[in-house]
This record gives sequence, C-alpha cells and structure tokens, in this order.
Amino acid sequence: MRITDIRELSVPLQGNIANALVNFSEHTVSLVAVFTDVVRNGKPVIGLAFDSIGRYAQGGILRERIIPRVMTAATASPGSLLDAAGTGFDIAKLLQVMLRNEKPGGHGDRAAAIGALELAFWDLNAKLSDEPAWRTIARHFGSEPAVQGVHVYAAGGYYYPNDTTARLRDEFRAYQDLGFNAFKMKIGGATLAEDMARIEAALTVAGSGQHLAVDANGRFDLATALAYARAIEPYGLRWYEEIGDPLDYDLNRRVVESYAGPVATGENLFSVPDVNNLLLFGGMRPGHDVFQMDAGLSYGLGEYVRMLNAMEARGFSRGDAHPHGGHLINLHIAVGLGLGGCEAYPGVFQPFGGYPAGCAVGGGLVKPTGAPGFGLEEKIELAESIRHLTN
Repeated sequence: MRITDIRELSVPLQGNIANALVNFSEHTVSLVAVFTDVVRNGKPVIGLAFDSIGRYAQGGILRERIIPRVMTAATASPGSLLDAAGTGFDIAKLLQVMLRNEKPGGHGDRAAAIGALELAFWDLNAKLSDEPAWRTIARHFGSEPAVQGVHVYAAGGYYYPNDTTARLRDEFRAYQDLGFNAFKMKIGGATLAEDMARIEAALTVAGSGQHLAVDANGRFDLATALAYARAIEPYGLRWYEEIGDPLDYDLNRRVVESYAGPVATGENLFSVPDVNNLLLFGGMRPGHDVFQMDAGLSYGLGEYVRMLNAMEARGFSRGDAHPHGGHLINLHIAVGLGLGGCEAYPGVFQPFGGYPAGCAVGGGLVKPTGAPGFGLEEKIELAESIRHLTN
C-alpha cells in the first residue's frame, strides 16, 4: 500500500458576510486529497480533508514544502509510513515528515496547511477500515465516543450589508426549523447600543441567554471588553467568546475576573505551547469556560489531542472543549473524542459549513452518518470541488 499522489485545491467561500474584523468574501479554504494504490469498486481509495473555515487556503505552503516532503518519503520508503499492522498509515510518522526542517514557533498558516493534510490521512485510514472517522479516532486514542451525538449550536448572526434585526430573527428561526435550539451571533461590528438591540432580537428566538452565545472575534481592547461584559451579564448568556486578541492572555484573565458568565476562546491558538499559556495566564475556570481549538488550524488531530491532554493535566475536562469550525470534520472529532460539543454553520460558509442532510440534529444534539471517513462526499455543496480535485 502506498501513496501515489497528493493534491490541493483552493476553494473560495460563498457569501458576503462579516464579523467584527473580517469580511469573508475574499476567504478561501484548502481542500486536500491523498491518493493511494488501494482500489475498491474500481476506484482508488482517497483521503479528503480541509484546513478549516475562517482563514485562508495554504496552497503555496502545501505545494512547495509539505506535499513534496511526504511524496519524497512515500517514494523512497513507502513501508516506513505504514502503521505496525500495515493496514493503515502511521499519522505520527507522517507528521514528523511534514515538519522536517521547520523551526519551532511561527505557527499560523503552516499549522493550517499541515492540519489539512494530517486530517486527510485520518479520513483515509477510516476509509481503509470502512468505518466512519469518529470510530477510527475513538479506537486510536482509547477514548469514550459520544455515540448518541454531541451538543451542537448553530453559529450565524453575522453582519450583512443593509442588515436589520428582523433578518437576524428570521435567520435564527430558520435554524430552529432545522432542529437547532442553541445559537451564536457576532458582536463588535456595530456600536454597543446596536449590538444590544441585536442580542435582544436574537433572544426572542433563542428564548433564554443559556441558548445564545456572542462572539467578538478578538476585536475589543480591555475597556470595550469590560463595557460589553457589564451590558450582557444580566442576560446570562451561554458564553462571551474571543473577547480580545487571542494571544492577550492578560486581557482574557482580567475580563474573567470581572465577568461571572462563561467565556470562550482558543480557536486562534495553533500549538500546545499557546494553549499552555492560556491555561497558565488566561484565568480560565474548569467546568465553566470553553476551549475552542480547531484541529484543522493547528497541525491536525494529533496536536489537538495533545492540547486536550494539557487541559486535563491542569484540572480541565474535555467536556470544556467545543471545537470551532462548524463543519463535518470537527463533528467526527467531537464525537470520537467525547467532547463537550461542537459548532455548526448551517446557513453560512458554503461549500464547507454545516452538515449533510443525513446528520441527525435534534434535542440539542447532532451525530454524523455512517459514511466511511469524514463523509465529505455526502455533502452535496462540496461535490463539484471534490470532483475537480480528484478527477
């Protein structure tokens, strides 16, 4: 069994929406395919994955550095990349190959490039075992999977041109119709007064603060962060997310000390050392605050599990982890590792956001289908991009 080809396709996100800092109309995502010489039903078995949503594609890094390293190793000694049984690929070994000649630190686009390719090998291994990825993940890490599904919330509430509170209410009602009962919306892209009106509009659909989270996307300085904290605290919101710059652990700590409600952060932390600094200096409270690291942005699933281990070593639970991203890959990760929950993008960020129709959403939970791997082939919005990449 050997790798025969690896390809990357930069796919644009659809839609003209914005959070407090970023307009996503220019954003792209790296879709990656790993081809093997294993043939089933007349076709090669192919591993598929992508980095995640919210940054940019990493085609240059993948094509110039990461993919050539893997292909060189696959050509020179294909057996060295297999697991002990010879029935799948040893992803830890592959990660070492991907990181050859890379200096420590400097995380960012490199972490997402490697994350996309590392996750493609998890998809590939699951397909070689003819099982959904969450089963492969749970068995590999010895975790207790959430076989009944994980808690899920619908993320939306972005800023649109000529936006209104009526449009926001209609958006969340549409998510309710899909089976969601918890939601997240953006703040920080308008005045405090305007955002409070938007929050109150969203609460007319969510029903209570426990079903609504707000996300500032790292926009606030300390004074603004505390002003918003004072304004939203009476609502008892689900959480107050990414309040300031993701590496400003002192700001996060000072808000936590002043705000009784849960805070959430971590989606823009791409390594274990970054997470250790959050644990040491960010003021996060076990069983109360939420960690949102995303494997697709942080060197893949292996590094993500090391982040969970760091959390657990300092008294936190994997139940405190709700991966960012709102897509099918992180649903499998959340189920396979038994995490606290996951995010969904049912109405935005196509063709990557949200889940295929077969995923069961209801009662606040979601679970994937039984398709082999991550099941990306079941997502009709991705079909054209997958065909373009693999044909």
